[in-house]
Amino acid sequence: MRSILDAHVAEPGLAVVEIAAADDATAYAIQHLLAEHRATARADRTTREPGEPGIRLRFFDLRQERDA
Repeated sequence: MRSILDAHVAEPGLAVVEIAAADDATAYAIQHLLAEHRATARADRTTREPGEPGIRLRFFDLRQERDA
């Protein structure tokens, strides 16, 4: 997985969220739960690192709470 850039966390409120899960469905379900409460730039694919268990999903939080 690519490194987190300084720009991704350059200001208060910005965050990078990385999920490690056993399968794609679990990772996307967690991303969906978080996105219901925060504005996020959602990921559309997971990655698998050779020699590492499970998959990874990374997405960005955009500092804005979603309207209830």
